[in-house]
Amino acid sequence: MRALVCQSYSGPNGLKLEEVEKPTPSGNQILMKIEAAGIGYVDALMVHGKYQIKPKLPYVPGNEISGTIVSSGEMQENLKVGQRILATSSSGGLAEFALVDASNCVPIPDAFQFNAAAGFLVNYCTALYGFKYCGQLRPDENVLILGGSGGVGLAAIDCAKAIGATVIAAASSQEKRDTCLKAGADFVLNYEKTDWRSDLKNILGTTSLDMVYDPVGGKYAEPSLRSLGPGGRFLVVGFASGEIPSFPTNLTLLKRCSVVGVNWGGHIGQNPETVKEVISHLMGWVLEGKIKPREGRVFKLEDAPLAMQQILERKAIGKVVVNPNN
Repeated sequence: MRALVCQSYSGPNGLKLEEVEKPTPSGNQILMKIEAAGIGYVDALMVHGKYQIKPKLPYVPGNEISGTIVSSGEMQENLKVGQRILATSSSGGLAEFALVDASNCVPIPDAFQFNAAAGFLVNYCTALYGFKYCGQLRPDENVLILGGSGGVGLAAIDCAKAIGATVIAAASSQEKRDTCLKAGADFVLNYEKTDWRSDLKNILGTTSLDMVYDPVGGKYAEPSLRSLGPGGRFLVVGFASGEIPSFPTNLTLLKRCSVVGVNWGGHIGQNPETVKEVISHLMGWVLEGKIKPREGRVFKLEDAPLAMQQILERKAIGKVVVNPNN
């Protein structure tokens, strides 16, 4: 089978398309034919060796996948050959086939397209976990979502609207802001403008900003924190700008606000029982039509390095998807 292999931590351009042996499932594993693999900022950092987790080399990047079950190990009894699933794995997504433990697989309905499903779990679980468990977002509140046009941001828009909040999405270009509006944002603003906080105040009017969802970091963090109303919550989701921000802690005192880290992976490592609850909640929303996961730009397997480079340069809109078999 074909796979994109990381032989050294030299970045996306160091990835090589190779012929490797197709694996065989055992125990509780399933072998799935990968129809789509979602890739994100973490994947791009990992092939550079710049993420806190460094897989043992060589390895095949990609941990969000969707496809169909081809065969099962001898202990696997719950899933069936031919079943459509989405799954997470530690690696192996940028290939034509992958081994996944059955406990990491989620059956999906026929109406849930593979490209949308491939980028669903991490971004949507992070969004719902952040809003529900970390920030306790309420239907009558206003939330500012930074980097709204990326895969993380679009999932956050979708989930915040499903909760019933008013969403203000920030993005750097008109194309990105239009994408946010199509995804359901109530308002958009250009946070590259020097006076963007004035635009935010005009949007809010007499209401206050209750929450900030920040997967970007960098220069946008402190102005966003300063824009929070009393009792607001600032959710730290990631640092896609490449810069970890800092801000005066007296702001939290004066505003009586909270700064909360949203680490979905760390949370489920200590509370694995949360996974089923969150995924069930999200799949219920999918079936009810309350959220509508969308695919971003779709790349061929051999073009995945280009896709990662676009993510690093913040040129990608939506969740980037790779189709290994097309």
